[in-house]
Amino acid sequence: MVVGEISSKARRTNDLVVQSVCTCYLLKLNLKLVMTLPSCLFISSCSVYMKSFCITLTLASVIIFEITRGHACLAVSLQLLHGDIEQIRREYTSMFTHGVSITRKLGFSNIIMPGEMRNDLYITVERGEFEKGGKSVARNVEVTMHVVDSSGQILKDFISFGSGEPPASEYHSFVLYHNNGPRWAELLKLPIPVDKFRGAHIRCEFRHCSTKEKGEKKLFGFSFVPLMQENGRTLPDGTHELIVHKCEENTNLQDSGRYLKLPFSKGLFLGNNSQAVKTTKESFWITSFLCSTKLTQNGDMLDLLKWRTHPDKIAGCLSKLKEIDGSEIVKFLQDTLDTLFGILDENSQKYGSKVFDCLVHIINLLQDSKFHHFKPVMDTYIESHFAGALAYRDLIKVLKWHIDRVTEVELHEHIQEVLKAQEYIFKYIVQSRRLFSIATGGQNEEEFRCCIQELLMSVRFFLSQESKGASALSQLQAVFLSSFPSVYSELLKLFDVREVANLVHDALGSLPTVMHGDDSLQAVKLQSIGKTVESHLYTNPDSRYILLPVVLHHLHMHLQEQKDLIMCARILSNIFCLIKKNSSEKSVLEEIDVIVNSLLDILLRTILEITSRPQPSGSAMRLQFQDVTGEFVSCLLSLLRQMTDRHYQQLLDSFNTKDDLRDFLLQIFTVFRILIRPEMFPKDWTVMRLVANNVIITTVLYLSDALRKNFLNENFDYKIWDSYFFLAVIFINQLCLQLEMFTPSKKKKVLEKYGDMRVTMGCEIFSMWQNLGEHKLHFIPALIGPFLEVTLIPQPDLRNVMIPIFHDMMDWEQRRSGNFKQVEAKLIDKLDSLMSEGKGDETYRELFNSILLKKIERETWRESGVSLIATVTRLMERLLDYRDCMKMGEVDGKKIGCTVSLLNFYKTELNKEEMYIRYIHKLYDLHLKAQNFTEAAYTLLLYDELLEWSDRPLREFLNYPMQTEWQRKECLHLTIIQNFDRGKCWENGIILCRKIAEQYESYYDYRNLSKMRMMEASLYDKIMDQQRLEPEFFRVGFYGKKFPFFLRVSELKINRMEVPHKLNIHVYVGNDAPILFHRPTSSFHGSLFPLSCSVSAGGCSDGGCQKRYCLAVGQSVI
Repeated sequence: MVVGEISSKARRTNDLVVQSVCTCYLLKLNLKLVMTLPSCLFISSCSVYMKSFCITLTLASVIIFEITRGHACLAVSLQLLHGDIEQIRREYTSMFTHGVSITRKLGFSNIIMPGEMRNDLYITVERGEFEKGGKSVARNVEVTMHVVDSSGQILKDFISFGSGEPPASEYHSFVLYHNNGPRWAELLKLPIPVDKFRGAHIRCEFRHCSTKEKGEKKLFGFSFVPLMQENGRTLPDGTHELIVHKCEENTNLQDSGRYLKLPFSKGLFLGNNSQAVKTTKESFWITSFLCSTKLTQNGDMLDLLKWRTHPDKIAGCLSKLKEIDGSEIVKFLQDTLDTLFGILDENSQKYGSKVFDCLVHIINLLQDSKFHHFKPVMDTYIESHFAGALAYRDLIKVLKWHIDRVTEVELHEHIQEVLKAQEYIFKYIVQSRRLFSIATGGQNEEEFRCCIQELLMSVRFFLSQESKGASALSQLQAVFLSSFPSVYSELLKLFDVREVANLVHDALGSLPTVMHGDDSLQAVKLQSIGKTVESHLYTNPDSRYILLPVVLHHLHMHLQEQKDLIMCARILSNIFCLIKKNSSEKSVLEEIDVIVNSLLDILLRTILEITSRPQPSGSAMRLQFQDVTGEFVSCLLSLLRQMTDRHYQQLLDSFNTKDDLRDFLLQIFTVFRILIRPEMFPKDWTVMRLVANNVIITTVLYLSDALRKNFLNENFDYKIWDSYFFLAVIFINQLCLQLEMFTPSKKKKVLEKYGDMRVTMGCEIFSMWQNLGEHKLHFIPALIGPFLEVTLIPQPDLRNVMIPIFHDMMDWEQRRSGNFKQVEAKLIDKLDSLMSEGKGDETYRELFNSILLKKIERETWRESGVSLIATVTRLMERLLDYRDCMKMGEVDGKKIGCTVSLLNFYKTELNKEEMYIRYIHKLYDLHLKAQNFTEAAYTLLLYDELLEWSDRPLREFLNYPMQTEWQRKECLHLTIIQNFDRGKCWENGIILCRKIAEQYESYYDYRNLSKMRMMEASLYDKIMDQQRLEPEFFRVGFYGKKFPFFLRVSELKINRMEVPHKLNIHVYVGNDAPILFHRPTSSFHGSLFPLSCSVSAGGCSDGGCQKRYCLAVGQSVI
């Protein structure tokens, strides 16, 4: 709550009017005015000013309600203005043209700057107790107040009634009718200058105002109170009960010497004036509050500030300084500091230690949040007002004395206070030395340097002490380290940047390397390193090169223990920001050398560690986890981008053994695979992904040489080569590198800046593969699938580079086993899955065929090679047709026919039973979707025919669980019977019911046998009771290369005749089940026209062809 000085009185001195009392409450920026009004009230525009903002208060409206007690309500409007008063004046010039008055805070601001003068005494006229004075009724008392100086003269214009009103020389209270105990509660401000304060007093005169004779006022008494005591202390804050001295009406009070010797307050001077106090029964109460930057009410503070008048009290005053309230010290901060250094200059031998302790107390007082804003006052004092040119000697001496005694337990608490204050102690030391150098022309420079060196030697010894657990010594070290970086800027004012860097390097280097100690000390140690990196000292290239090793040493220790990772990441980020900013300087290359040698390995390990951890459950912690991962990744990329050929060569030469190099390569390849993950960066961070990929491929090109030189021939290492190829493959397959998906302008920009990194990596894969020699056999057939996936990317150059590798694989497999069945099997398996995902195209099929046929022309195994290539090419053709058909929305004959063609190809030409079964189930799903239940049953029967009634265990496959062959065949039978039932082909269902019933009977499973017989009986019932249509079947042929591959048939004679518009046609494919086709439309290439046909070969031997229709031929007919 803030109580402002707001005037609220329309004052009429001669009238007996009950005046209003206004109190302003400011709480959470809500202003409320509460007042008691018998009549209309006028409040002029006013404002309340505080340190950080300004509030403008204007009267919006006055609403008066005549209620029983005469209460009224006042509505106001507020406007909040940010900034200090000078800023407000500049930005709101028009506001100050309307008579706005500035109201100072009732009390001190948060900050009192040197030179700021304020000496306001606030007096509240509270109440009085008076006698009737021989009258039958109570008096009408009016109080008149004057401020009187030592000579008895009334001080003019030193009474302020409120903000916005002119000052006056006297104050007249309002008058309460017939009241001997009036209560006024009126607040006045007396802005009396300091030079007039001593000897001045306040005199209050009491007069009775007659109601019969208007204008007659009879003096009947007075009170007074001195503003300052003889010892220099001002009137204490609080409520004072003043004595009312009776006097005659014509008494002359101008001679103040006549009454100043009298007692003025009850409770004061009772020993000498007890009789005078007892004779009076009348009292007058006032409340005082002093707001002064030059006067004090504290006797101990006054004795300290006047130390020269009482030199014998110096020791006692210095000891009592710690007991003085902090607000009193900061109020007189400049005078207090002048006093301390004056005493130090006067007798440093006697009072040096005590002055030092007092200085430490004041500095630490400013660390308190309550007085934290007074630090600028201290800084201003040091820069502009401090004059202790000889103080540095004693400050260094006493500071060293304390640091040398850190092992003495009884002094730990005091030493901790000293170490907290070291920043400002060094500021005083440096400023004192500068003043001394200016005054003497730089004398005793060498002596000063020796003193600083000895002081920091004590610091190094202190920091080098090891402690176990959270000991008092570790707490002292933590306190010192927390503020030590703030000393650097002060030392730079006197020493060369290299000298300071060496001093700091030695100090930080003396810290123990043990990490199992106090965790809080380790955290503070790292924070100190972080502040060092952020300091001005580190930004200089000369000093940075000196400090970098010790900074990296501590970082390495923390990263090795996986402690304080967030702080480590921030420090690393700051280090690389400076390197990036100064990348043109020669010193950066040397700094990169140091960072690579000391930090690259641990940085890789850290990224591996944090990316393998399970992410925290909380959203805030997960975000923080992601942030620290991103910072480490960006630091690694920044480091690798800065490395040159020389750096890579030195790095590879630094490994003592091949095992160390192997571990490093495996580590960095793993990290690169992590960086390539889609979730590593946000989806829209395309530029960042391109930058990361550019760094990765550049690094891989450098590391490829190390791989070739160290891990081939007798030193071949399969794991590291496999890791390399795996990284290269997933690098090429990244979605962000598929330039075909980009817009033309975006693609052009990427190619101009980075080129097509897929082709670069593909060429590197081919080169590394060629270097493998006979070791290629280790990767056959494992790498066939990954390389095939790379070749399916629609990039011609990449395909031309990678497809020849398959010829090499065929050749080496032929040498090892005399055939290349493994290559063929792997190619076929991977082609199916990859092309089902939408990869590959007709161009790839043609390129694959032409490149490999050309490569095997001179091989001895050419015939088998041509056969393999032809088989794979035909498979590609069918897979492409199948994929195109599957893109259609509805199930039609094309999808079904294409699937039949593919499953027959797997069965007859490739003998791939697993793939054959897969496509059986795909065909089954298509029939179910088209509600062709009979065809679905016949399709599933193809799989059933491959199984036997045996107990052979079968693995989990498609939607089937792990089970025996008998159980799976039973499951298939039941499903087929169900589909025959739904398709009304009950005769075939009955046949299967009999077969499975025989199995149940052989196992004496009579319960299931009973169910099966009941199902068979139900099918007989349906044959007899339900109606169904007879199916019609047709054999159809399509001729011409422009028809899909799976539709081309032969040996039909075609005669033209009309075909019905809508016709369902069943086509027999070989001797398999009939497949339903709808009437073909113009979706086939070429012009179609209806034809009649007679079957010359492969006629319908079962008699099912009752009507013979054929659908027609493309433009090119064979």
